[in-house]
Amino acid sequence: MRWIRYTIDGHTHYGMLTDADKVKQVVGDPFQGYETTSTVLKLEDLRLEVPVVPPTFYCVGLNYVKHIGAEGMSIPAKPDVGYRANNALVAHGQDVIMPADSTRIHYEGELVVVIGKKLKNIDAGQVKDCIFGYTIGNDVSERNWQASDRTFWRAKNSDTFKPMGPWITTEADLRTMETAVSVNGKESIRFSTGDMLFGVEEFISTMSRYLTLYPGDMIWMGTDGKSPDLQHGDRVDVSLTGLGTLSNRFVKEGAA
Repeated sequence: MRWIRYTIDGHTHYGMLTDADKVKQVVGDPFQGYETTSTVLKLEDLRLEVPVVPPTFYCVGLNYVKHIGAEGMSIPAKPDVGYRANNALVAHGQDVIMPADSTRIHYEGELVVVIGKKLKNIDAGQVKDCIFGYTIGNDVSERNWQASDRTFWRAKNSDTFKPMGPWITTEADLRTMETAVSVNGKESIRFSTGDMLFGVEEFISTMSRYLTLYPGDMIWMGTDGKSPDLQHGDRVDVSLTGLGTLSNRFVKEGAA
């Protein structure tokens, strides 16, 4: 099943994508409870929103070997988890705004895991039952700020730096999944999504020892390889097998 969040006539709703271009509207949401309605809408008539606004936005780091080498980092000995800011979220099809003083913007195509149940102190074998679904994220980064600032407050969390969507898919097979990123229609990287140093189960189990995860929380699972420096007008497409494609244009602030 695919869940989307959308706006129509000034109101935002959840819905289920029942066909390639049809959406069944629901009352409520998939995390707290919902009822289906008889209303069916055309996808083309809707403004897509990010598929969930999380209570807490987690993002793992250094989880693929090639990316670690490309960024000149050491391979971590244990799962490493950070946070991102909701203000940075934008939906599929919306522009990423590169601040006027930014100089080195990169994409990071990532699998996003969405939590479906409140959980604490769970074993790795229990994690699958607590996952609601999966979506696609682009962890946009300004590398010079990332190197110079003490924290990631602007390098990773500037407004629009976290495109996500277009929907949440409730089933996925990470063993056969590939992540592919294209810039202006030309593929620049492809890798096995499940080829992580620390898998989804290990990350979530480890996190649950120290903090409680809630329905709607999400964990971005890291990326592999290296991005080119993005320019004004570039379109970045992040595709994950079985999940779809997240597309966003990159626009320089103040550019004509």
